[in-house]
Amino acid sequence: MSATLTVKGLKAGVGEKEILHGIDLVINPGETHVFMGPNGAGKSTLGNAIMGHPAYEVTEGSIQYGDLDLLEETADKRAKAGLFMTFQNPIEVPGITVANFMRNAIEMRTGERVKLWNFRKKVKEIANILTIPEDYADRDLNVGFSGVEKKKAEILQLLILDPDLAILDETDSGLDVDAVRVVSKGIQEFQKKEGKSLFIITHNAAILEALDVTHTHILVDGKIVKSGGKELIDEIFTEGFEKYIEAEKAE
Repeated sequence: MSATLTVKGLKAGVGEKEILHGIDLVINPGETHVFMGPNGAGKSTLGNAIMGHPAYEVTEGSIQYGDLDLLEETADKRAKAGLFMTFQNPIEVPGITVANFMRNAIEMRTGERVKLWNFRKKVKEIANILTIPEDYADRDLNVGFSGVEKKKAEILQLLILDPDLAILDETDSGLDVDAVRVVSKGIQEFQKKEGKSLFIITHNAAILEALDVTHTHILVDGKIVKSGGKELIDEIFTEGFEKYIEAEKAE
């Protein structure tokens, strides 16, 4: 069931290096939040901290998802609660097909067996929506996949696994025009569903054009320095981040 994600005073980093310096954020069901900023601003760190990636340590603050204290839960439990994240560089998993990975993930989340016939039918329907070959799902997870194929496979997973809150970390990076169209279409399909929330990290305006973006946030040096609506995206692609970087340096 969809819930509100509430982040308060979040400080987090890797090893001795603090990357996030007090993040406050609320994402309600049905909202789409876009996160932008220069490289190293902390966008991916924020996503990974929310998902419970073991490489990232939260040193202060809280992350609440509905009644669930996420800092008390493992990454698996967070996924079971309805959270999902794509990665800039998805890992290869030899010996496990995309289909088996998705079936296992659904069964772990729901606690129920997935009927093979119904599952294959759903994969076919979504593959057709995304205009990708159905046999994608029969290949070992990301093994031998091009960068474009890995991104398309993640969008297939997004629509099959059907989480409540999806964190998309530069899912559009390195894609050609046609691939961006496929990825964007998949995100639109997800957004159509009632109560679904999106946390999108991107440097590409094309993937956002057809989306209903409710909030935009600019991160600089581990802090949210500006929040607004979709108009902020246009400002950034016209003017860049320079004034926000300079303002942060001046403090």
